[in-house]
Amino acid sequence: MADVKTAAAKPASAHGSAGKPKNANNFWINLIVVVGCVVAGEIIWKFVLGAEGNFQDGASREKPANIAGTMYQGGFVVPILMATFLTLVCFIIERALTIVKAKGKVDGGEFVRKVQFHLANKNLDAAIAECDKQAGSVGNVMRAGLLKYKEMVSNNELDTDQKVLSIQKEIEEATALELPMLEKNLVFLSTIASCATLLGLFGTVLGMIRSFAAMATAGAPDAAALAAGISEALINTALGIGTSFFAIVFYNFFTTIIDGVTYAIDESGFTLTQSFASSHK
Repeated sequence: MADVKTAAAKPASAHGSAGKPKNANNFWINLIVVVGCVVAGEIIWKFVLGAEGNFQDGASREKPANIAGTMYQGGFVVPILMATFLTLVCFIIERALTIVKAKGKVDGGEFVRKVQFHLANKNLDAAIAECDKQAGSVGNVMRAGLLKYKEMVSNNELDTDQKVLSIQKEIEEATALELPMLEKNLVFLSTIASCATLLGLFGTVLGMIRSFAAMATAGAPDAAALAAGISEALINTALGIGTSFFAIVFYNFFTTIIDGVTYAIDESGFTLTQSFASSHK
């Protein structure tokens, strides 16, 4: 978020020229994270879950000795689900760090009240200093608006309504730079929340097909073998549901925080324009 603070003071055209490279960099970073998680999931499945010690028959890997061996026999969908879970963890950590930083060091409501106090006393420098102390998205937007506010105070060419519109435009441009940073990569959480359960059910269905097919070719029903096959198949469902659960919880958690930050940004913008309109009629 440090680069956003600098960008907030720049014209929208400058941001637009740098937008494509930044988006391209984000794409490649996200791709590397996803590919890395897929590789890690495959390694865990093959070498950790598939270790000979997890099976009664050792290298044959047909009789699991523990839950790790049972998970290994869940099939090729298991490493995909593990990669999905690892990807979820990576983006949860990334979003948590970004959003906590975006919230700033001072609560949004308290920050707005302090700025209102300084504006009522016509102390713009103190209000700008509060923005630096807040050090979050609300502070960045408010700082951009206050700088324009300070510029409009000494402007004798525009009337009050034009000055207020100019401040509003500056706030909107600063907000347009901040909000995408808050919402970036949440699409991974929402996608995983929707797809992980389906992927788990897909693995379960494949496992059930293999179990019943094996019974059909064996000739005589084997209840123990069928129960073992169903147990292996349901591992996929458990992994999928668990991953989806965490994705939904953290997606809603982050969106709630973002809604609070967005509300504080809107409140700060309204405060700024109303203060100028009432002080410079």
